Parts: sequence; C-alpha cells; structure tokens
Amino acid sequence: MSTGETDYWRQRWLDGKTGWDRGGASPALLHWLDNGVMTPGRILVPGCGHGYEVDVLAERGFRVTAVDIVPEPLQRLRERLSSKGLEAEIIQDNVFTYLHPDGPFDAVYEQTCLCAFAPEYRPAYVAQLNRWVRPGGTLFALFTQTPWRSGPPFHSSPEAMRELFTEDTWIWPAEADLSVPHEAGFTELGYRLVRRPAQPDT
Repeated sequence: MSTGETDYWRQRWLDGKTGWDRGGASPALLHWLDNGVMTPGRILVPGCGHGYEVDVLAERGFRVTAVDIVPEPLQRLRERLSSKGLEAEIIQDNVFTYLHPDGPFDAVYEQTCLCAFAPEYRPAYVAQLNRWVRPGGTLFALFTQTPWRSGPPFHSSPEAMRELFTEDTWIWPAEADLSVPHEAGFTELGYRLVRRPAQPDT
C-alpha cells in the first residue's frame, strides 16, 4: 500500500474493512474537550472518514476543516451535519498535498491518519503536519499501539514518534495524557504536542 491512493481506501470503505471506525467520537477527544485543554479555534481533522469528531467539534464552537480522500464517508458526514444544523468545511483531497488557502490551523486532531501509512511514507505526512499547525498551535495526536507486524493500522511507538516529531519543531509532554483501548485490538496513546513558536530574526 502506498500513500493516499483513492482507489485503495475507497475499496476498503466499500468492503466494510474499516476496523478503526468506532461508530462515534473517540473518548480521547471528549477527554481533551471536557478537561478544557482543547479550546475553540480553527482545527483540521485529516483523514476524517465518517467524521464523528467533526460533529462534536462543530457543536463545541470550533471552525472545523475535515479532509479525506474517499467521497462516500464525506457525503455521509455532510448529510449528518446538515441534519443537525451544524457547519464545517468538508474537503475531498489527498492529505499528502492538501494545504488550506487561509494558512496554518490553531490545532490538528490526528487520530487515524498517520497510523494508516506504512513507515516509509510517514516523514512526508509529518512534513504536512508541520505545515498545518501554526507556531504555538497544538497537535492532538493518537498514536496507535498494535500487536501486529503489518497494517493498517501500523504500530506507532512513542520512540518512533519522537524521531518523526523532532524536538526542534515540537514540544513534547513528559508523558501521554491518556491511553484509549480500541475494540479492534489495539490501543491509542493520546499526546498533545505544541508547535514551537517561531524564532525571532537575529
């Protein structure tokens, strides 16, 4: 499996091979919201799928942009938002090339996107995350811990993530905020990474 190929991911959706889909918003998102560490602003949800988190964020007053490469779940998301009287910017695009015309976001909620890509494609995706989060902004990331050698989802150990999200760009917390078990047999570690503020010119 390569990067963001529409046919590959669309076929998985059509075949119902979407074991990562909880059928509702992640407990991690609700934890961050209810504890007041995720506050309204411009937020991006890449690889949103059915976008249950998009509903919750829109309800809480966020200006949400959601991106996915597969049209079917995006259409369901649009219909669901409309039925609830909620608004969000829903975009069909490849996360490896997408850039918002209004520039970086205050935050990115990264749940099921990074773990979907084989390790050789991760640096290119992390480069996108570096572009999407404004200096001083926050990456709310769920790093998947799996018992499997192959994926998706692919194992995302904290050690490997620290090598990708380098200290010169990101401020790491001492430990994960929480650990969230998934009924599909893996666990997600929730981290809040802060994009380092821009350095003044010398």
